[in-house]
Amino acid sequence: MSNTVLITGSSRGIGKEIALYLAKNGYDIALHCNNCIEAANECMKQIEALGRSVRILRFDISNREQCREVIEKDIEQNGVYYGVVLNAGIAKDNVFPAMDDGQWDDVINVNLGGFYNVLKPIVMPMISARIKGRIVTMSSISGLAGNKGQVNYSASKAGIIGATKALALELAKRSITVNCVAPGVIETDMIKDLPIEEMKKLIPMRRIGKVKEVASLVNYLLSEDATYITGQVISVNGGLYQ
Repeated sequence: MSNTVLITGSSRGIGKEIALYLAKNGYDIALHCNNCIEAANECMKQIEALGRSVRILRFDISNREQCREVIEKDIEQNGVYYGVVLNAGIAKDNVFPAMDDGQWDDVINVNLGGFYNVLKPIVMPMISARIKGRIVTMSSISGLAGNKGQVNYSASKAGIIGATKALALELAKRSITVNCVAPGVIETDMIKDLPIEEMKKLIPMRRIGKVKEVASLVNYLLSEDATYITGQVISVNGGLYQ
């Protein structure tokens, strides 16, 4: 049985940490990137050093035809994935009155459109192969509670939650689980310019989350121990916005 996991946006940040964590726990990895090929190659070397099989898929998750073409070709050549982690996404923040059409469309098309574009060519092959697979989507605390300056991002991440729950219902009888992880403030390059000390005061645990704390949850949701867990949204946020 396949134990390959496709992780979108896995050349850096949370996606890279998930890829490395899963490789250490015995999974083969299909890395994904769009533009960051050098970073993806570096991640591939690290996974190879762990003794796992790894390959890189390059496509734009907002481009439906490109997603279909690359993913279908990869499945034809290498077989159906055991798991998929939908991690790739973008943010283009602005207060709503000043938000332009492009900022809205780009975030919705990448974050929410990517859900459809990536999973559509994967789900039917997974069903046909009778794989008791795992799908993990990545939302955000912004999708649960909203956030000023992120109406577009919050909308896309809330949409992912709804789509996750609906797809979980459809695939449950196939023993394919679909769950969502919603990180809070996590220690990555994305927060380096934010007022960290002020943000810590809002978090009950008074600290920023570590990428390993997100990756370990994804690893659990992919495991045999999580067979009866589906349609759930689990937030990794130190108690912020219960």
